[in-house]
Amino acid sequence: MSITTTPLTSPFASADAGVASASQVVLFAMATLAERRDADTEAHLLRVQGYVRLLAQALQSVPALAPILTPEYVAQLVQGVLVYDIGTLAIPERILLKPGLFTPQERSTMQSHTVRGYKALLQAEKTCGPADTWLSMAKELALSHHERWDGQGYPEQRVGEATPLCARIVAVADVYDAMVSSKVYKAGMSHAQALERIAAERGAQFDPVVVDAFLSCASEIEQVARRHADSEVDLQHKMETLAEAIAEHSVM
Repeated sequence: MSITTTPLTSPFASADAGVASASQVVLFAMATLAERRDADTEAHLLRVQGYVRLLAQALQSVPALAPILTPEYVAQLVQGVLVYDIGTLAIPERILLKPGLFTPQERSTMQSHTVRGYKALLQAEKTCGPADTWLSMAKELALSHHERWDGQGYPEQRVGEATPLCARIVAVADVYDAMVSSKVYKAGMSHAQALERIAAERGAQFDPVVVDAFLSCASEIEQVARRHADSEVDLQHKMETLAEAIAEHSVM
């Protein structure tokens, strides 16, 4: 399947003017700060937004999903990528940036970022008053992007379609990017290897229909990954962030 998309030079470009609103710029800035705290960059956000857009477009050909995946839904989903990991802001850096295996307690703390992100968005909604439907989707993404199709995910062990469609889409995009992106302590795997891993989790970790859509636009997915690949400067930043976290933890 070949899908034509607009370049991701601006994730907020409007159809008519190509100009982002002030609130959108601020949201992207906040999301970038959250990514940098996780030793990541805004390139990660652009990549995942690109994957999600491609996946949503591919899924529009599925009759049962076409009525859901309206242009408005897809636009909200792409923007929701900015906050799906917002809960990591509440996780201590000694855990967030730990290169080795987590202890059971550390793993529990790390997994709590889903609930923390959801509660933060919920509290903001209560404080500021009812918001638009985008915030409802953002809350779903923050809470459920680590759920699994087989019910072995977290935080609620939802099974199958009990996890919102938006979160099932982001789950595949997020894992793919984690696999192909290089970390300070490990090199990313190849696109082909990542495809094999994702295909192997069809019906286990991931929604089978979303995996099929992912595989159908795999070449376009790879193009997005290459277009927004981390630069040498980005990798250097990751090294410096991790070194600072290790140094800070060693003097505690």
